[in-house]
Amino acid sequence: MMDKRYQIDVAGRALSFEIGKLAGQANGSVLVRYGDTVVLVAATMSTAPRQGVDFFPLTVDYEERLYAVGKIPGGFIKREGRPSEKAILAARRTDRPLRVLFPNGMRNDVQIVCTILSVDHDASAEFCGMNGASLALSISDIPFGGPIGSVMIGRVDGQLVVNPVREQVEQSDLSLLVTGNRAGEISMVECGAREVPEAEIIAAMRLALDPIRQLIGLQDKIAAEIGKTKRDVPLFVPQEDVRASVTQFAGGRLKDVLFDTDKLRREAAVDELRQTAAQHLAETYPGREAEIGMAFEEIVQSAIRRSIVKGRRPDERRPDELRQVSAEVALLPRTHGSGLFTRGQTQVLTVATLGTLAEGQRLNDVGFEEFKRYMHHYNFPPYSTGETKVLRGPGRREIGHGALAEKALEPMIPLEMDFPYAIRLVSEVLESNGSSSMASVCGSALALMDAGVPIKAPVAGIAMGLVYEGEEYIVLTDIQGSEDHLGDMDFKVAGTAQGITALQLDLKLPGVAVEILAEAMEKARVVRLQILDVMTQALPAPRPEISPYAPRVIILHIDPEKIRDIIGPGGKTINKITAETGVKIDIEDDGRVYVAAMDDEAGQRAVKMIEDLTKDIEIGDSYLGRVSRIVNFGCFVEIGPGKEGLVRIGELAEERVAKVEDVVAVGDQIMVKVVEIDSQGRINLSRRQALRAGKGREERRDRS
Repeated sequence: MMDKRYQIDVAGRALSFEIGKLAGQANGSVLVRYGDTVVLVAATMSTAPRQGVDFFPLTVDYEERLYAVGKIPGGFIKREGRPSEKAILAARRTDRPLRVLFPNGMRNDVQIVCTILSVDHDASAEFCGMNGASLALSISDIPFGGPIGSVMIGRVDGQLVVNPVREQVEQSDLSLLVTGNRAGEISMVECGAREVPEAEIIAAMRLALDPIRQLIGLQDKIAAEIGKTKRDVPLFVPQEDVRASVTQFAGGRLKDVLFDTDKLRREAAVDELRQTAAQHLAETYPGREAEIGMAFEEIVQSAIRRSIVKGRRPDERRPDELRQVSAEVALLPRTHGSGLFTRGQTQVLTVATLGTLAEGQRLNDVGFEEFKRYMHHYNFPPYSTGETKVLRGPGRREIGHGALAEKALEPMIPLEMDFPYAIRLVSEVLESNGSSSMASVCGSALALMDAGVPIKAPVAGIAMGLVYEGEEYIVLTDIQGSEDHLGDMDFKVAGTAQGITALQLDLKLPGVAVEILAEAMEKARVVRLQILDVMTQALPAPRPEISPYAPRVIILHIDPEKIRDIIGPGGKTINKITAETGVKIDIEDDGRVYVAAMDDEAGQRAVKMIEDLTKDIEIGDSYLGRVSRIVNFGCFVEIGPGKEGLVRIGELAEERVAKVEDVVAVGDQIMVKVVEIDSQGRINLSRRQALRAGKGREERRDRS
């Protein structure tokens, strides 16, 4: 293929696609440039389907290269390893709108690799990767029902902005990623916001549709000019004879097992019917057990969907009805804060831990942020769904759900200058039947308030669903697991009473109209207020004091030139302070000093020592010092941590002193007065003048 280059203007900047020059052995590849950001996207497919799987094996990898921002990886091993959290989230956002556009029943492995080669922080690498992935698939021979287009929307000073630059991102109260299709529908949404009203977010989605159409139009043009013919691949779907037999045997029995308020009981009844159907049809269709299983899943899905559209849900709730909700705080006596949130058969316990700023997370990725002090982690143990599995580290799902809850609460976290703590939240999913990520948002807000974190307002979240049958559709409030699995939409909406803080849209359809999302957001707002009422009944506001088991952090502001006085030679001075008081001390380059102590007395002692160290010593000041050394001509007295002055032998007493040891010994505490600071900063002290000043004060008291 000859090198081809195509270009389009997006938000006043050139976006170019270069094809045919790089990665020629991939099924489809494209080099995307936007500003100085450069991303190579390659799409490949296996020649044969994977055997023994009942899902489409699509993998999206978002490969950050730190050379893209001029960094050498930190740590002992100087190369990239496990993808960063941001890379995993970008891969998930790329995967979601693409996955539904492959043929049903496809089992060939497809891999999309987005390699970040150069990063301009004014031009989103994720924007390049998502559009590049769509184009790489569109021009390849891989079966694909795209293309799609993606843009970012921000809001600066109330004005919506397409693909904001870094300065605008920092000022924006909205970060909205929108993916859409050629029909003008939305296929994926990811959003973080600072209590932005629903109407404004809907307006932002509408704004995104025009540049999305332009991106799709260019991709269609490129595919028509240079795209490969799509390959025929085997599709693993049940044949009509099997489908008819399964329907005949199990269709009438489903109505007796699909409706039950208890998830485990309902699932057990469906599993029993599935096994009965498989045994009954095994002799009729030998070797086609997988087909029988797929056909059974199809009729279950169809039966539930038809019932939902008619207004009957598996647990007999109304379409807009919230499950029973409860909230508790302070379950764990020694943690800094804890919150338990239960919604139906979904239950999450979140624990808050406060630490010093030094305990925040250092980021080693291609983003412009290098540190974060607020972290949210999400754990999903197998017992939460009544299963047994090997426990391993967090997977992409856990990382994604934790990041979504973190995004929902981040706008409510107080600024570092007002609350100088690192904050870690851990959500333990104890029971799951739909939207444990939104339950973790609620549990996290409770845990933060229980820990005494002065959050701006509590945040609650809910998952909205959708079922489309022909021309009919119904929006569902508070979807449970089966409605998520068998329905068309999982739309997670989180926010305060004032507005939205996070959104995430995951569809099993190619797209959905903006009007449907507006309807879902309004229904979500209604139940969000109901949930917030329950939460505030458990704890109306953040506790006035932080947990007694959390460290107390005191902030001092010193002249940056005096940082070296606190640290001392080789860290000697700061190590002495921490050893004597048991505190932790963090010092910033701008002169901020954070003192963290487990009790106020130790903290105040450390503060006094630091103030003494950084206080300017002036001639005429008096100090109660400690004799640290004795020499022939006098003694050295420590008047503050790391600060010594010399008392010459003639200044030890009013009378003549023959030998220093006749007056003082090492370790004695004596009053001294500063009488001189020479040009080299050396301090000369006088005990004689301090004694004389003390006598003068006593005489004045006697006369009065």
